[in-house]
Amino acid sequence: MNWTALQQRWEHHLETWRYGLEAQPWYRRVRSWPLAGQIAAAAGVFALSQIVVFGLLYLVFGITVVVGFFASFLAGLATVLGALPAVLFREISFRTVNFMMGMAAGIMLSATAYSLVEPGVEFGNELWPGKGVYLVIAGMLLGAWFLDWADRTIPHELFAADQETGATLRRVWLFVAAITLHNFPEGLSVGVSFGSGDWNNGTLLAIAIGAQNIPEGLAVALPLLTIGYKPWKAVAIALISGLVEPVGGFLGVTLVTVFHTLLPLAMGFAAGAMLYVIAYEIIPEMHAKERSSIATFGVLIGFAVMTVLESTLG
Repeated sequence: MNWTALQQRWEHHLETWRYGLEAQPWYRRVRSWPLAGQIAAAAGVFALSQIVVFGLLYLVFGITVVVGFFASFLAGLATVLGALPAVLFREISFRTVNFMMGMAAGIMLSATAYSLVEPGVEFGNELWPGKGVYLVIAGMLLGAWFLDWADRTIPHELFAADQETGATLRRVWLFVAAITLHNFPEGLSVGVSFGSGDWNNGTLLAIAIGAQNIPEGLAVALPLLTIGYKPWKAVAIALISGLVEPVGGFLGVTLVTVFHTLLPLAMGFAAGAMLYVIAYEIIPEMHAKERSSIATFGVLIGFAVMTVLESTLG
């Protein structure tokens, strides 16, 4: 596939759409409103669109798909909570960011074990007695392989700027691309968990994913601000990186709801993808500048917090 031609075609369509939008009288009228009025109008349109989307999902797929999609949507929105401190304070210490990333890794590890692997084995044993663990392991290997394949196949340059820009800008955008790519399996895991029918387990996993999205939003916004991006653009990019999750959430909950026998394999797939992200992206990033003990303790604290939540809410 010619990725460069695809990117150019997409950019051309976006430019055409933008010029067409700016030519509309109603758009110019809205742009002339005070900022508060523009924000209120945008919020109203967004709320109305969500009512339509969730209403159609409910009519076509039922309440489980709606709840699974909505939970992954809220988890993705948590990236904005992480981006806001970066806008307000700008200077956040490396140790603080590293500790938050460590907690994110610990939360994801615990959620993977308690909310995906363990229930996946149980569901597998219900369908095929004694075979549940093998189904989950097969799914884990498949999930890790898929993310590795996607990382090698999808050119990260699609997310980067022009070739004439500096190496720092390119490096920042490659990092943003990596976070965006791995948000998909996180959303998938939330959707699969709700598709299992255990809403308590799905809620716990959505909370875990949302919690680890907060430092990710910070990790996206901070470097964008340092290379000169406006605060609202940095927050918007962090939001977009998180909104990949509802796509994965919808796919996961729909497939599992329609094809219930896929549940053990799907939970293993989501677990393998999550473990790949932790081992390949988050942990190396924590130790990229130096070996960080604060990040390691962050992992332990994050794991402990999720273990307590699992024992009390799970």
